[in-house]
Amino acid sequence: MRVLCVARHPYLSEHLGRFFERLGVDTMPCVGLRDAAHLAPKYDVDAVICDYDLLAAASLAAWSTDPSLARRPVIAVSLTRHPGEAYLADADCIAGFLYLPTLEVDDAQRMLAAVRHRRGVNKPPSVSPWPAQTTLSRLT
Repeated sequence: MRVLCVARHPYLSEHLGRFFERLGVDTMPCVGLRDAAHLAPKYDVDAVICDYDLLAAASLAAWSTDPSLARRPVIAVSLTRHPGEAYLADADCIAGFLYLPTLEVDDAQRMLAAVRHRRGVNKPPSVSPWPAQTTLSRLT
């Protein structure tokens, strides 16, 4: 499974990438929705793990109409909001919500399994190139 880890800051994006790589997921950290829109089709990602506050600050309408992002489920991750405080759950593109301070491996694995099942992600690898390591420096 390939995912983008999108955040407002490189530190958080890379942290998300490292966490999900430990679960056997290929990750690509990036900063901001502009980079996400550029990288999603280039690397044929299956899902996007995104900082909730970035989604809240951006227009979800713009996200859902972007052809490179609209077809990919989004797992919103927050450092500051508890699941009961999240208001994006009704958006079509939001597949789930994780609260980072209490994030357990089992919770993340269940969320990824649901996204895999929903997307049918048991497909053979894409012909798209995939970076070998998680680091933002290779994106510039």
